Amino acid sequence: MSRVLSTEQAKAAISQVQSIINGGFTDQISALDAQGRVLSDPNVWDGPLAAQFRGSTWPETKAALDKAKNELEELRGQLQKISQDIFSAGGGA
Repeated sequence: MSRVLSTEQAKAAISQVQSIINGGFTDQISALDAQGRVLSDPNVWDGPLAAQFRGSTWPETKAALDKAKNELEELRGQLQKISQDIFSAGGGA
């Protein structure tokens, strides 16, 4: 039989992770995306380094940001489900 344990410390940590994700971290990723799109416009910023930014730096960074945002949303959902399952099974303190 597997051990099931969920302390108040675990409950608080789950809550904090969810709060960080919901409370602005994904919003900050979206804000970075918006500024990256501005800098990718050659009518706003142009030149050899700007072209490099548009062509490789920003697309790679945006892909990483999108992946991070999706993974954070998955983590938030998994933590919510785990928390609900443990507490509904009586593992909560």
